[in-house]
Amino acid sequence: MRNGSWLPVDLAAVSLFAVAGRLSHYDSLSLGGWWATAWPFLLATVLAWAVLLLVRRPGGTVAAGVLVWLVTVVGGLLLRVSSGQGTATPFVVVATVVLGVLLVLPRLGLRRLGRGERERT
Repeated sequence: MRNGSWLPVDLAAVSLFAVAGRLSHYDSLSLGGWWATAWPFLLATVLAWAVLLLVRRPGGTVAAGVLVWLVTVVGGLLLRVSSGQGTATPFVVVATVVLGVLLVLPRLGLRRLGRGERERT
């Protein structure tokens, strides 16, 4: 996967996180409700990518995934607080774990797949 192609993957993962959260708490989904949950984390994800581009690091590495994950969680939570949204401890824990899985695990999986393909050839 090329470097820049990870940005839409990350944004889709964060969007999925917001959809799952809205559905688990409200049993329905509206665009406005989704946006209220998603925008802080989407903006933080874009910020993480700006950092990756600034330091010229490839976006598909596990290290990049960890950076995107941490900036997305911390930045998203800070933006939630600054906009008057809640950051209850259970939400912080769930956001940290779910976003970690969604943003880091695909990169880890692809790295392992690549290693397996090299060993077979």
